[in-house]
Amino acid sequence: MYIRSCFQSSCLQWVWRTAFLKHTQRRHQVAHRWTHLGGSTYRAVIFDMGGVLIPSLGRVAAEWEVQNHIPSGTVLKALMEGGENGPWMRFMRAEVTAENFLREFERLCSEMVNDPETAVKELEALLGFTLSIGVPNTRPVRKTMEIPKDSLEKYLKNLLGIQTTGPLELLQFGHGQSNPTYYIRLANRDLVLRKKPPGTLLPSAHAIEREFRIMKALANAGVPVPNVLDLCEDSSVVGTPFYVMEYCPGLIYKDPSLPGLEPSQRRAIYTAMNTVLCKIHSVDPWAVGLEDYGKQGDYIPRQVQTWVKQYRASETSTISAMERLIEWLPLHFPRQQRTTVVHGDFRLDNLLFHSEKPEVLAVLDWELSTLGDPLADVAYSCLAHYLPSSFPVLRGFNDCDLTQLGIPTAEEYFRMYCLQMGLPFTENWNFYMAFSFFRVAAILQGVYKRSLTGQASSANAEQTGKLTEFVSNLAWDFAVKEGFRVFKEMPIKNPLTRSFHTWAGTQSQWIPTGTRSYSSIPEASPVHTSKGGLVISPEGLSSPVRELYHRLKHFMEQHVYPAETELQSHQASAARWTPSPLIEDLKEKAKAEGLWNLFLPLEADPEKKYGAGLTNMEYAHLCELMGTSLYAPEICNCSAPDTGNMELLVRYGTEAQKARWLIPLLEGKARSCFAMTEPQVASSDATNIEASIREEDSFYVINGHKWWITGILDPRCQLCVFMGKTDPHAPRHQQQSVLLVPMDTPGIKIIRPLTVYGLEDAPGGHGEVQFEHVRVPKENMVLGPGQGFVIAQGRLGPGRIHHCMRLIGFSERALALMKARVKSRVAFGKPLVEQGTMLADIAQSRVEIEQARLLVLRAAHLMDLAGNKAAALDIAMIKMVAPSMASRVIDRAIQAFGAAGLSSDYPLAQFFTWARALRFADGPDEVHRATVAKLELKHSA
Repeated sequence: MYIRSCFQSSCLQWVWRTAFLKHTQRRHQVAHRWTHLGGSTYRAVIFDMGGVLIPSLGRVAAEWEVQNHIPSGTVLKALMEGGENGPWMRFMRAEVTAENFLREFERLCSEMVNDPETAVKELEALLGFTLSIGVPNTRPVRKTMEIPKDSLEKYLKNLLGIQTTGPLELLQFGHGQSNPTYYIRLANRDLVLRKKPPGTLLPSAHAIEREFRIMKALANAGVPVPNVLDLCEDSSVVGTPFYVMEYCPGLIYKDPSLPGLEPSQRRAIYTAMNTVLCKIHSVDPWAVGLEDYGKQGDYIPRQVQTWVKQYRASETSTISAMERLIEWLPLHFPRQQRTTVVHGDFRLDNLLFHSEKPEVLAVLDWELSTLGDPLADVAYSCLAHYLPSSFPVLRGFNDCDLTQLGIPTAEEYFRMYCLQMGLPFTENWNFYMAFSFFRVAAILQGVYKRSLTGQASSANAEQTGKLTEFVSNLAWDFAVKEGFRVFKEMPIKNPLTRSFHTWAGTQSQWIPTGTRSYSSIPEASPVHTSKGGLVISPEGLSSPVRELYHRLKHFMEQHVYPAETELQSHQASAARWTPSPLIEDLKEKAKAEGLWNLFLPLEADPEKKYGAGLTNMEYAHLCELMGTSLYAPEICNCSAPDTGNMELLVRYGTEAQKARWLIPLLEGKARSCFAMTEPQVASSDATNIEASIREEDSFYVINGHKWWITGILDPRCQLCVFMGKTDPHAPRHQQQSVLLVPMDTPGIKIIRPLTVYGLEDAPGGHGEVQFEHVRVPKENMVLGPGQGFVIAQGRLGPGRIHHCMRLIGFSERALALMKARVKSRVAFGKPLVEQGTMLADIAQSRVEIEQARLLVLRAAHLMDLAGNKAAALDIAMIKMVAPSMASRVIDRAIQAFGAAGLSSDYPLAQFFTWARALRFADGPDEVHRATVAKLELKHSA
């Protein structure tokens, strides 16, 4: 196969003038590519004119078709097939490889010839010039990047010992954001020149001297690098220092999703990429003379300091995410770091591959190389996993199905690396991703600053001004993930002194249009997950979570709402204390739809081992939707108290405890209860609890009187999470412990079921229970004696978000029912909807729901960013606001329904009952008001 690429400007004008149009001076932005289908029985000439077909070239193609007995119009048809999405246009946009384009083109062509080489020669004769092999990824030298050819030619002839005089061909490589790189052809020698950009540069940036040194050193160490020839530090030759290396032909994959390849080929490419990275990190710096190539140790701290300086030197405006990262990164440096040779910019498009097999021929662009932490290279090579395909500078594939593509996930890629290097899987992977995106943001900011003065090497440099903020928000996303693991151990420095506008993230150019929002604020980008921004509408969630939300909504409409009448009838029947078969059937449907165990927060389950891996904010939107039905949470295995107990086991349980209790709960094969509240004391203060846990031989013996134990009457209830005192003489918050008590343990006596406003809430119910000499094995202790208060607080954090979002779901459903009711009813001669009091009630309800939702979402957002402890004030506020708001909104709806609102014909009565109960179920209003006031006074002080 032969391919010639004639690019814009001077090269194209030469083709135009020499071949056909000597009489015209008109300039065209045209590209054309001649393709010789080697090894094939087809032959064709294809022209890409940037959307313009040149008549003269069209005539040449027509003549060629006639001479070679090709049906007239074959070339044009192949060119235009499929329009913008056709194989040729996709090929010209580098979305498919040449090999795959040719296969598609062969399918389009219908006539066969026997001698493709002869066809090419005939075509050359018609055109008047040779169809020689071109240089991929090059273009005419940009005006601001021109270099003096005469002095360069003199230098090269002296370097290479060339005596002949021939024209020096000079092109510029189109990709790259840093050091300008040129293709040179002189006397049958193909070379590459890489130089510093012109103008005043940032300190230590663009060190082409280091690139030259490391490639020369690694050439004999088994690392594939180009053959470097000479370093010239004399700026008089081309204006800045530069080095020269031999041109190495091969493939550079600009699109990391590798379009046009088979899944097995894509995996092989990424495996080869991983392998060559391991080769780099396995080089002994001392053996190749690089022991002084960088400082030993403290690589990450030094890098952060360097990139902070670089960013500050090129800063053009304040970016809140960068400010947070600059403050956050030094607080989370990895404690142990290996030191190896690191590339510093290791990604797919810096690798040159063999054209016929998945083999890396050369690793390019060593500008940022040094001695440092190799995990930074691994993380950097995974940037594309988290960027969208529409990202204009570093194209990614986070909106693609990696399983279908055959590309390893970031975690798989990292595990592949660890396996080849013989290393354990690191826990602070998210830190390295945060650091990598922080570096990218700093680099993009530098490119943007240089573009303002015309120094940047890339024609797309000016675009990067819009991208720095976007990438810094991605970096902050990973900082949040890493913060889940360590942030709670850090002192919180006045978390409320910063305006929440700066915590809410920023919007980007990828904001969807035409979507419903709950306010006038634009929704967040679908490629920007809610962990870094305050997402106030489901349409602002990331694509996977948004799709999950809509799937849940469809499931509710198709299965849950239609079943409510039958489920309510079961709760009132004689069989109410046995689980409804319909509930169990709907559970299986929810599992099949992937709507199962959505509640576990990402911070508690970062590897998505047990749940859906949603953040508190993401789940809040889904939880609100489930809250529109009394039955949906259980159907999706997202109902209390099981959710809190499962999270407790995930956070604090031993492997044996998880195997016995967590797995059956996650599978929906068992249910559980939580025993804390006691009738003899004010249990809103958990330190008042009097139930005793006494150590005896290899057991703990429980004695106590509990009530309002939700779910204990359910025949499926197999586990009671019991809170009692192990040491009444310990400090106040270290007296309590938590035990896992099997429900079939002797001594558990249910005294009676309790009702809420007359509702039994079957089959789970709310029991009053006596525990008399209940013996529990010591291995059933959670976390250890005296840790009960810590466990209870950790359990209640996300649970409070769940209750509050379900209450907003109650309220939304109530308001929807109210609006439908007042439109259909007439009183005093006109529809209720025309009554002024009804209009006022609807308006007031809408306002109150929106206020509560925003407060709850902000609490969830802060929990994601800084942990439950830092969000204590916001959690207390939503516990004050949400139940009272729901009670008012539901009460207005009941008023609009009249007596019907009190009946079981509608869910309003039950909504109202549970809204009222929740004003003290997670602590009474008075306690939360006191908490808010104390924190507010402390903040004021």
